[in-house]
Amino acid sequence: MTRALRLMSETPLIDGHNDLPWQILKQFNNELNKVDLNTLGTTHTNIPKIKAGRLGAQFWSAYVPCETQYKDAVRQTLEQIDVVHRMCQKYPETFMFATSSQDIMDAFSMNKTASLIGVEGGHSIDSSLGTLRIMYQLGVRYLTLTHSCNTPWADNWRVDTGSEPSQHNGLSPFGKQLIVEMNRLGMLIDLAHVTVKVMNQVLDMSKAPVIFSHSSAYSICPHKRNVPDEVLKRVNETGGIVMVNFYNDYVTCSKTAKVSDVADHFDHIKKVAGAGIIGFGGDYDGVTRLPEGLEDVSKVPNLVAELLRRGWTDEEVKAALGNNLLRVLTEVEEVRDRLNGTSPDDVPIPYEEVKNSCRTSYGYPSAGAVHSLSTLALLLTLAFQALVTLTAS
Repeated sequence: MTRALRLMSETPLIDGHNDLPWQILKQFNNELNKVDLNTLGTTHTNIPKIKAGRLGAQFWSAYVPCETQYKDAVRQTLEQIDVVHRMCQKYPETFMFATSSQDIMDAFSMNKTASLIGVEGGHSIDSSLGTLRIMYQLGVRYLTLTHSCNTPWADNWRVDTGSEPSQHNGLSPFGKQLIVEMNRLGMLIDLAHVTVKVMNQVLDMSKAPVIFSHSSAYSICPHKRNVPDEVLKRVNETGGIVMVNFYNDYVTCSKTAKVSDVADHFDHIKKVAGAGIIGFGGDYDGVTRLPEGLEDVSKVPNLVAELLRRGWTDEEVKAALGNNLLRVLTEVEEVRDRLNGTSPDDVPIPYEEVKNSCRTSYGYPSAGAVHSLSTLALLLTLAFQALVTLTAS
């Protein structure tokens, strides 16, 4: 354990996914003033656990459920982004808001936890590139393309289970527009939660490396939320990262697991695709079952010690702890800088692909015409029914 803690003092542990903001919504309706993160005992994550777990940087999840899609997903997501900002403002001695690889290292040098934001689920942008750009301006640095529901432009992992139909055969044309715009912005593309088809389409077209913020190895636990070997190899070829999820159901495909079971995923990914693509993506506060020895954020050094016990070198452990993610984020930033002269994509998704009772059609000229025609048809139908009624009487 001494060696594990030494390595964690030299390289920041960067975790890809923590749902504490969701717990703050569920338990306290986002009333952070009523919460003391120093003493909070109903979550996997609090400040003492963060300190004990040597958490160098965290992508906090701005997550809202699929039920918000086509309704208030954008508002709800903005409120979760606000929670992360307020956490950093309320506990400045612990958290430092971060948006870049340099910010992560600056926070680490000050013994603070760099706090980045990832939006979990493409439904959160309501099929709007403008909304994506505004979220980037608010500090969001990754978007998980789907959660566990299809969006109007991408298929989610449940399609691969056969429980939901494919709507787009992967990504729609607008979904491909989104990938290009994320590259231009410098936003990490997160492929956790998508189908294998989407994984491969994005790996084919993205100019920047991708992440899986909280997914494990399919060959060890054949759950469709995990990453198959052929995709692991492609992540290596394209310089991306798979941040291993600790949820028992994705670790052992059962209700129980141990630290050693999680380490098996690390070993397998290293064997198939090298230590250069591995990271930590615990999914704390977003799952209900965690391995024995990894029950909360404070226990992560146990996993680091287990990797060392298995013969991982200091350099391999440091790569998995944080250096791999720092490399990926730096490369994404470099792609952004190279594309600096490229104009933002302002071509909206076709109205027919997002038309629903909660969405207006302002700005879509043909949609307005369709709306007028449908109104005319409705009026004619009503007039005809009235005429029939009068004739009958």
